[in-house]
Amino acid sequence: MPRVTPTADDALVVTPSVTIPRHELVVRATRAGGPGGQHVNTSSTRIELTWDVAGSAALTGAQRARVLERLASRLDGDGRLRLVAADTRSQAQNRTLAERRLVALVARALVVPKVRRATTPSRAQRAERLAEKRRQGEKKAARRRPGDD
Repeated sequence: MPRVTPTADDALVVTPSVTIPRHELVVRATRAGGPGGQHVNTSSTRIELTWDVAGSAALTGAQRARVLERLASRLDGDGRLRLVAADTRSQAQNRTLAERRLVALVARALVVPKVRRATTPSRAQRAERLAEKRRQGEKKAARRRPGDD
């Protein structure tokens, strides 16, 4: 997972050109479920991190469109991304985990895939491929018993 790097203005660095200010994040601590006995029943260590992608000033128009498209299945109706971390018994560690997951998710969504250009093999490459097929066929034909046609 990428490291969450705090900057001078205390923001999450996603890429060199994209940083998410922490004031855009809504963090809520709730009680975690699952095993853990009395500790789990009394402490609010589960972290819910919400980020408004649609209204964020951290993204340009093109970046926002890309993130909204790539993360459409994870967004709510208002264009907010919600992440939950309840991995550890520490609220601070869960907050760090949720922030790391947010950074990784947004970084992956921002990647622009390379455009693939269709290419055709050269005449020499086609001739070499056919010659190799011919050689293979001759090699296999030589293994057969005479008169097995």
